[in-house]
Amino acid sequence: MPHPTARRSASRHSGGERVFADDVGRLWSASHTRGVDGGAIVFACISDSRQPVRALELDLVRRLLDASDGDLRVWLREAPRIGRLT
Repeated sequence: MPHPTARRSASRHSGGERVFADDVGRLWSASHTRGVDGGAIVFACISDSRQPVRALELDLVRRLLDASDGDLRVWLREAPRIGRLT
């Protein structure tokens, strides 16, 4: 009988994740990711998958968990859409 193999998830250094509503009531997830050269806030709409993922580079001093919902809405409006590379 085969043994199920343990799947390893990708390691992700995160400053946490927040869920908030935008100006029209859609729910968004905001997560802080860190890379070699800095960090970014990645926004993904969880109530409408047709909305494109967005990202915004932020100073690492700003903490996602300390941001107000109003701050998150402002950052979402400023964040460019992430598209496919062609």
